[in-house]
Amino acid sequence: METRGNSLASVTGTDGTKRRVCYFYEPEVGNYYYGQGHPMKPHRIRMTHALLYHYGLLDRMQVIRPVPARDRDLCRFHADDYVAFLRAVTPETQHDQLRALRRFNVVDDSPVFDGLFTFCQTYAGASVGAAVKLNHQHHDIAINWAGGLHHAKRCEASGFCYVNDIVLAILELLKMHERVLYVDIDIHHGDGVEEAFYTTDRVMTVSFHKFGDYFPGTGDIHDTGFGKGKDYAVNVPLDIGMDDDSYESLFKPIVSKVMEVFRPGAVVLQCGADSLSGDRLGCFNLSVKGHAECVRYMRSFNVPLLLVGGGGYTIRNVARCWCYETGVALGIEIDDKVPPNEYQGYFAPDYTLHFAASNMENKNSRQSLDDIRTRILDNVSKLQHAPSVQFQERPLDTEFPEEDEDQQDENERYDSDSDSEMDDPSPVDETSSRPPAKNTQNIRAEKDFVENGVKDQESRKLAAECVKGVEVMGEEMPSCSKTSGIESMEIDEPSNMKVKEDKHAAP
Repeated sequence: METRGNSLASVTGTDGTKRRVCYFYEPEVGNYYYGQGHPMKPHRIRMTHALLYHYGLLDRMQVIRPVPARDRDLCRFHADDYVAFLRAVTPETQHDQLRALRRFNVVDDSPVFDGLFTFCQTYAGASVGAAVKLNHQHHDIAINWAGGLHHAKRCEASGFCYVNDIVLAILELLKMHERVLYVDIDIHHGDGVEEAFYTTDRVMTVSFHKFGDYFPGTGDIHDTGFGKGKDYAVNVPLDIGMDDDSYESLFKPIVSKVMEVFRPGAVVLQCGADSLSGDRLGCFNLSVKGHAECVRYMRSFNVPLLLVGGGGYTIRNVARCWCYETGVALGIEIDDKVPPNEYQGYFAPDYTLHFAASNMENKNSRQSLDDIRTRILDNVSKLQHAPSVQFQERPLDTEFPEEDEDQQDENERYDSDSDSEMDDPSPVDETSSRPPAKNTQNIRAEKDFVENGVKDQESRKLAAECVKGVEVMGEEMPSCSKTSGIESMEIDEPSNMKVKEDKHAAP
């Protein structure tokens, strides 16, 4: 199929250099259903995939069907008793496990649904598999739009997230790279990832998010890390109505300084689409192009890049955004006119990829943005050089004998009828794109769920101990019981590292 687009360089004058891109997709991912009325809809991943197919983008990258993550893979970060619970619980048995449900926070906005554990294995396996591809230097950019569930904690679910695929992918990247940068453009603070790496200087987390009486309630500008991780957590707290120009005025200078000082060997970019204008749970005012400019900018550094999804609850716009950003990753500017597809009704009446931002008020004043930018740049500049680690033999890669869908027959790569009973191309109410489940849930919208207060530094320190190191995969992890506390684990050291300062680091 011919791609409906042109090189980015010819259209925008930006970096249009071709990148080797792989894309992870599980055809069954769209079948998972959180419950009636729940805003999180995996169906959006299938819609995104349909657009990629009809735009001809699948022919421009390696399409890989992920292998599900095993229990021992998940336990590199998560507690074994938590993983065992996720594997065992079902909608039919959950009423007999109320104590465990509360203990692991699998309630309300993070409900039990059919196939929950398989869903977690799927999106986590894709992110870890993508990291392995980058480590092998087979690809420059790896994409997993089903991933990006950044709220999940070591011992509990949170904010629609059960397994933190991002933490698992970063741990895999750390086997090869001295330093990994995590950037989060979801409207919600990337608390789970920040908390996991809060005490290490080998992972820097940078989160741009709505702050103040908003889920999850963390991400204050003063929260910058602890111990060795001091100043390696960067929080950019924003207010309602953030538009493209305001966002770019912060994103580019902050990321540029971080890249200059931290010198990461790989970057993970969480592309939560709930920061788009008109999101069902969001309150920012970004356009698709404004959101994608972050992808374009990270791509320009030519550092191994992992793109994952995240939030996004107006699903027609999520599909638009991630389709366009896949084109950006490939260096292709795709047409605005959406090609005919089985979800055509979602994009009515204009049938275009891009949509106008709203006229909502931007409550981020120029002065407040200047103050935030100045403070953060000053903090990052305090880092005198990129940290280095001792030479050690490189740990073994996680083994994922993934299925390469490029090797399948073209007719099998995309089957528009595989889920025909759920693929209604007519205009649809997005709150009811799937039939009601047998066990319906009363769901709290994510933006209405606010924790009681921001966690103090000591609680962050305690929670972060779980990745102060991470044991070699497969070794027994401490339980998540409150009596045992959180034990220290070892982060795998990369290969070919020297005990000296990075000669390329800023003075």
